[in-house]
Amino acid sequence: MGHHILFLGAFLLTLLVMVALALGGKSRAGSGQDFSLSGRKAGSWHVSGAITGTLVGGASTIGTVQLAFLYGLSAWWFTLGAGLACLFLGLFLAVPLRRGQVETIPQFIARYHGERARVVASLFSALGMFVQIVAQLLACGAILAVLFQLSLFWSALISTGLVALFTLSGGMKGAGLLGLVKLLLLYLTMFSAGILAYRLSGGWAELRSFYPAAPWFSLFGYGVREGISDLVSMLVGVISTQTYLQAVFSARDTTAARGGALLSAALIPPLGLFGVLVGLYMRQVNPELESALALPTFILDQLPTVFAGVAFAALLIAAVGTASGLALGVATTLKVDIIDRYRIASSDDLPLMRMVTLAVVLLAFVLLLFNLGSAIMHWSFLSMGLRGATLCLPLLFAVFLAERTSARAGVLSICLAPSVVIVCGLFGLETVPPLYSGLGVSLMILVAGVVLKRLWPERLQ
Repeated sequence: MGHHILFLGAFLLTLLVMVALALGGKSRAGSGQDFSLSGRKAGSWHVSGAITGTLVGGASTIGTVQLAFLYGLSAWWFTLGAGLACLFLGLFLAVPLRRGQVETIPQFIARYHGERARVVASLFSALGMFVQIVAQLLACGAILAVLFQLSLFWSALISTGLVALFTLSGGMKGAGLLGLVKLLLLYLTMFSAGILAYRLSGGWAELRSFYPAAPWFSLFGYGVREGISDLVSMLVGVISTQTYLQAVFSARDTTAARGGALLSAALIPPLGLFGVLVGLYMRQVNPELESALALPTFILDQLPTVFAGVAFAALLIAAVGTASGLALGVATTLKVDIIDRYRIASSDDLPLMRMVTLAVVLLAFVLLLFNLGSAIMHWSFLSMGLRGATLCLPLLFAVFLAERTSARAGVLSICLAPSVVIVCGLFGLETVPPLYSGLGVSLMILVAGVVLKRLWPERLQ
């Protein structure tokens, strides 16, 4: 009983510290620009905190250990891909995006593809992020349900309350600080678990003797096509998600924007390697275990009671932080690209930003209450597909080709590519993943637009 109380005490105390940070003066937004862009005063570390606070969630921890339990080293693709995506963001995109002085990706795209593309891009990308918010609320609820034997209603309600609290208090201003604290907790958890798992397994020599080199120590253990697909998906996902680029937009200058992305590129991949070690150890000692329980079981069985409580709180905060960042991205996109087009400008947008953000979070909660969570998970292709097909290539063409792009082609791409994703997903036309079908359509239209504009510049603007 004493161990149980110590575990719960450490768990709740860690959550209370995070809540106190969220409500503290340094995290609270004082204006609409503070809420959406941290007043464009964020340094490199805060930019990195905002990126990693959303990007590093359950898939980077529980999901990586689960895949390592099943396939070995190829489970590293998620965090390795995330790091490479942040590297690409830092080297090639952060500077031109920060110079753009915008708040949203569609706002930047509209400069080269026209205002007609902006509303459509905003709606498709917001829908894609919203699907992922519901998935993260389900993950939060699952952790709470396991720990406290709560019903769907109460676990979803508490999860929604935490997401709303972390998002509404400070927005992007709070996301940087909270993201750094979350990353510290996750590093503490995964580093300790990984090193302990390595020692308990008998070290490298014992692991190599227990597992054959293929597939367990290959990055392509579950297939070359699948590994490359995961890498491309991560690259597309980071480039196409408002939340990650919003962190870049919030930087105080181009140096901070690039530095934050590069810091994220360095910090994220090691988390996955620690997770791989835990997954390999758990399969070594308990091959019959349900793979999704590999990390939670290791934490409960191997870590000290108090540390285990902190670790479980860190896993919950990871999912909450991802949902909060996505909610902020959806709200910013809807407010800046949709609502502001139809209302009189105000000197203080903070109340409106908070209202839109709260509405997004509550709508996700309502969907869970009506037991639509499982249906939404079946629509998971929409999340990456809509964001990637809508924004990825139009954004890259806008950054690298600028005025050489065709506005008409941009509008056509932004309308047709995500529509192809929806059709392929709904009708089961998945010989090629829906995301790649959408990207293929987008690429053909945009390239044709560039070529035709060179041939007939006066006709195809």
